[in-house]
Amino acid sequence: MTIPNLASVDTIYPYNKMGNLGDTNRTTMVDVTEHWAAKVDTILIANTDGTNACDVTIEVSNDNGSTYYKVASTISVPADSTLSFLDTPLWLDETDLLAVTAGTASDLSWHVSYVEMKDA
Repeated sequence: MTIPNLASVDTIYPYNKMGNLGDTNRTTMVDVTEHWAAKVDTILIANTDGTNACDVTIEVSNDNGSTYYKVASTISVPADSTLSFLDTPLWLDETDLLAVTAGTASDLSWHVSYVEMKDA
């Protein structure tokens, strides 16, 4: 595994991915393909429960899922609210994973906006 050389990018794809967290298992939001890099611009977490807050944890793995590092740990998302989790872009390189875990099943939705770039 090598870090992609972004000085010679030949392909750029923008993505908006989203989903509902129907359980409390770790869910992959972004899985960067080999020879690609990703610049994550937005991570939004919405609590669709109108009554109760729900905790969320966001993690990055830099070894294809063997080890995870917390970007946000058990942050409470208020009822009927949306939180934004990035002030600056988050860069991921090949085989990195960006994952989310809900504290309560079926209360949270996620949205990630990012760009994947491939070196020539």
